Amino acid sequence: MGCQKQGFIWISGLLFLNILLLSRADDHYYDFFLQESQFTKLCSTKNILTVNGSFPGPEIRVSRGDTVFVNVHNQGNSAVSINWEGVDDSVDGSNDLIQPGRNFTYEIELDDEIGTLWWHATSAWASATVHGAFVVLPAANEEYPFPTPDSDKTIILGEWFRQELTEANQTIAPGQADAYTINGHVGETNGCSNDTAFEYQVDYQGLYLVRVINAVNETMVFGIASHSLTIVGQSGAYSRRSFTNSLTLAPHQVVDVLLCANQNLGHYNITARPSSATTRSVTGILRYTTTPGA
Repeated sequence: MGCQKQGFIWISGLLFLNILLLSRADDHYYDFFLQESQFTKLCSTKNILTVNGSFPGPEIRVSRGDTVFVNVHNQGNSAVSINWEGVDDSVDGSNDLIQPGRNFTYEIELDDEIGTLWWHATSAWASATVHGAFVVLPAANEEYPFPTPDSDKTIILGEWFRQELTEANQTIAPGQADAYTINGHVGETNGCSNDTAFEYQVDYQGLYLVRVINAVNETMVFGIASHSLTIVGQSGAYSRRSFTNSLTLAPHQVVDVLLCANQNLGHYNITARPSSATTRSVTGILRYTTTPGA
């Protein structure tokens, strides 16, 4: 299975793959609908600004060298613009606000970007709930410079505020979050029936590419109990491999890691916490679905 592929040899001097992609590049079209949606967390219900009614927002998944068109329809109450983190070239319109009732199409031409990028609203109040992953896969004629994972998973670290965030609340200071989230889940430790924990199911000896995005305005520490992580990419580029038991991610940082599911049958805590506090954290679950040797 996949974990046995961990003993790979990197090509000498490999920092980045540069392969001609233009002949296989594709165009992709997405529609983003900015809208007010009700969510219940921490025992209370409030309206938040979402994209297509989800928190976090929808994932864009394309290949290296592709062109992406994202038509953003603002059905909310405030003007919003979208920032495309990790895209090398500037994106026309990223600094222009989309007024309520209007729409705008972003054209994003990918070149050397590879791995995990992300998008978010430019204003602080809106970016707390308006954000999502932007995954750039290898093109049809290229391979990963590391063992091919059995599958991949995106994990977005976020924050949750009890108060409703509006255009007037432009500044969100670090430490103001009432809870932290993993893919929108605040965990089950708050005593609220609607609060759930994020679960990630893996097979024994599987090899997984985990894309970790820190959408929090604080430095966050991320880890999976009893598992080590192999860093293979950061912020839209491959990197030399390095090994760690936890990740320390600066605000808006993205790290791609390989996870080898080589522990005993059971479940293990996935944790994320701000680096400034050891007692405030969010917990998810990594759960094995098969027994060792099965």
